[in-house]
Amino acid sequence: MTSTVQPTGTAATEPKVTRRARRPRTAEAAPAHWTVKAAVIVICFFWIVPALGTVVTSFRNEIDANNSGWWTVLNPANWGGFTLSNYHDAIVNAQLGQAFINSLAIALPATFIPLLIASFAAYAFTFMHFPGRNVMFLVIVSLLVVPNFAAMVPLLQLYGRLGIGGTFPSVWLFHIGFGMSLAIFLLRNYMATLPLSIVESASIDGASHYQTFYRLILPMSTPVLAAFAIFQFLWVWNDLLVALVFIGPGENAPLTVAVKNNLIGQQGQGWNLVTAGGILTMILPIIVFLAMQRYFVRGLTAGSVKG
Repeated sequence: MTSTVQPTGTAATEPKVTRRARRPRTAEAAPAHWTVKAAVIVICFFWIVPALGTVVTSFRNEIDANNSGWWTVLNPANWGGFTLSNYHDAIVNAQLGQAFINSLAIALPATFIPLLIASFAAYAFTFMHFPGRNVMFLVIVSLLVVPNFAAMVPLLQLYGRLGIGGTFPSVWLFHIGFGMSLAIFLLRNYMATLPLSIVESASIDGASHYQTFYRLILPMSTPVLAAFAIFQFLWVWNDLLVALVFIGPGENAPLTVAVKNNLIGQQGQGWNLVTAGGILTMILPIIVFLAMQRYFVRGLTAGSVKG
């Protein structure tokens, strides 16, 4: 009685491996619980409905806006009250066009100047060694807990002595000073995650600190620069308190001050014009956020974990 032994590794003894088993298994996210979905829907509802009401009211005439709620437009019979005159009155009669230019003149320098100075400081705190580096960084970060309104009165007196009260530089200096701490904190934490070997290689090749900063570190720090630029621009653009204290109403008033003083009546009437002015103030921040939102999360989370 003979037995045939097939050689190892032949097709007869090789276990069949299905195509599905050969595919690498990837982790799939578990489906969200229905309570999570319900919570998200509720949050979106309470976020979208007021914005929708603002947009609808901005196109209604004064009589309809004061006598009925915006939700009445769900009835097609009430669509005849829509008008574009609110935007015309807000831009021309309430001088929001000039106020829009004033807001740009305030927000752009107050965003880019601290960004430029803070990037220099963050590079020094990260890649340069000098006595008291850590102590200085802790002092700068500790200034984050100081509320900005605590310095308004002494700064207002100082600006009055310098003769810059009621001008754009007074608001620039205020926003630059109070935005610098957060900018240095974010930029320094992000730059700490960059490979030190890049800076060392550039130093070996004879590059100075300025060349290393401009040609290597600054382009690699684009996400965090964009993230802080979004934060700072939105803070300055939507600011009312600082602009009201240091500039006030007048020819240099930004959008927030112009909407408060030129559109809202003494008895609170004219909400159709107020909503139109509110839409005008939201257009540019929405464009800025949508254009730079891909860097937003990357810039904020890149420096949170290292390793």
